[in-house]
Amino acid sequence: MIVFYILLAIIVLMLMVLIHELGHYIVGKKLGFKITEFSIGFGKVIWQKTNEKGEKISLRILPLGGYCAFYGEEGLEDEKGQVKKDDPDFFTNKHPFKRILVFFGGVAFNFISAIIFSFILLVSFGYGNVYVITDINTQFQEIYQESSSGLALVEANDKILKIDGKDISYIWGNTIDNMTEMVEGNTYILTIQKNETNEIMEIEVFVQTLSQFDEEENPVDVTAIGITLGISSQPVSFIDALAQCFSFTIGLIWLVLKTLWLLITFQLPLSALGGTLTVISTVATTVQQSFSALFIYLPLIAANLAIFNLLPFPALDGSHILFTSVEWIRRKPINRNVEAVIHFVGFVILIAFVILIDLIHFLS
Repeated sequence: MIVFYILLAIIVLMLMVLIHELGHYIVGKKLGFKITEFSIGFGKVIWQKTNEKGEKISLRILPLGGYCAFYGEEGLEDEKGQVKKDDPDFFTNKHPFKRILVFFGGVAFNFISAIIFSFILLVSFGYGNVYVITDINTQFQEIYQESSSGLALVEANDKILKIDGKDISYIWGNTIDNMTEMVEGNTYILTIQKNETNEIMEIEVFVQTLSQFDEEENPVDVTAIGITLGISSQPVSFIDALAQCFSFTIGLIWLVLKTLWLLITFQLPLSALGGTLTVISTVATTVQQSFSALFIYLPLIAANLAIFNLLPFPALDGSHILFTSVEWIRRKPINRNVEAVIHFVGFVILIAFVILIDLIHFLS
């Protein structure tokens, strides 16, 4: 059975690659670029077809990425590295702004797909947007009994939807730990959905300190609001999902950028990351436990690809955009052969890095 989930994870990864390369392809076609090959995967060709426009559509053996090859994109310069100017179809003869749009097309499609996948996730399952009350401390609850308010009105399995009018959102860090402070006397308004009737109500609770006994029957002071919570997800309405999917995607991108910053500042070890094999393994294992997890990975992976490809590292779209922008500003390109070498070395380093972090992840 695990083989099925591994194949499913590979399909998910290849879907993301397909979306990215379609971005390059569609933008290129709209701007009049000539395309020689559209490939999913690297290495030996498994399947290939040439369409009526002479474009090769390929499926290759290694599911580590893909590419959309444009006519004259590289290797069509003279021995001095100068671009041939007698063929308007050459990629490097197109206006720099058009080439930048083509390079940005893949990132844009990943971002748009992340929004669409976020909408599907929110309207189908939700995502960490609900606290479920799993237990109520009776000693705390008794404080509210006389006034029939606060914890006197709640029961186990009731849901907390908002705290002081703010939606709970793990993406943006709106958790009970971040939105409350357990200081005696602090009060909070909880928006509750009753488990049995689905009635929505607001209750006021306050932080209090009461004497309790620990497992060894020693008296201890506990400062809390008196409830134990679990995390749950609740689908949102179609309209709410439309309203929230963009900000949800921005939240995912923020998480990616935050993780990248922690990595750069050495606050996050390499073992916490993972390459292609780690992604496939993680998705397969998690989805095997809960199929709904697949819908969480879709927008997350799409957002990751969008940010990753924008990085100005050689061989990535961000680097191509940078080189082309420099060419546009100085009105002449950097030596094409030098640029090609830089991108090739960058590609080799990227592949080596992916393999390295996979090894570190699996060996840690």
